[in-house]
Amino acid sequence: MKVNSADIVISAVKPDQYPGEALPEFALAGRSNVGKSSFINKMLNRKNLARTSSKPGKTQTLNFYLINEILHFVDVPGYGYAKVSKSEREAWGKMIETYLTNREQLRAVVQIVDLRHPPSKDDVMMYNFLKHYEIPCIIIATKADKIPKAKWQKHLKIAKETLDLDPNDHIILFSSETGQGKDEAWGLLRSYM
Repeated sequence: MKVNSADIVISAVKPDQYPGEALPEFALAGRSNVGKSSFINKMLNRKNLARTSSKPGKTQTLNFYLINEILHFVDVPGYGYAKVSKSEREAWGKMIETYLTNREQLRAVVQIVDLRHPPSKDDVMMYNFLKHYEIPCIIIATKADKIPKAKWQKHLKIAKETLDLDPNDHIILFSSETGQGKDEAWGLLRSYM
């Protein structure tokens, strides 16, 4: 998809702050510092629309990005980040759960995992949550450029087995450095619109 316009339209913490349009939405979920912002920037051909940070826990709200006036990406706070208070983590969890389970515009969740490592317990928990609520899921295995091409299939197999990936769900090798997987990801997103 050719992206002509992309802007952050609102950072929300509760449903009455969500955008009112009935546009399709795709939530982006992943553990803290997995590369969600880099994924957004690569997909939208922008350098710094989504702010990247080496400090985990930067995203603390649901950030709605309007793309080409026809869909929203919704960046949700990273999970599995231990350096915030328990009450903050619980508040984020409630905010994310409310959005994921009640939002009619949500078409699928793009769950981002790091190809270099087996999915974490939190990755598995998030995937199981999505399966339980029958929320369509696209897995993006990012940082593919950091692994020799000859080892991609081995790492993909580990990711699929660790998540116990449903045969109907897709996993895409992705690199925000090289653009690997970008067209495939857009193709899948379009199929859910």
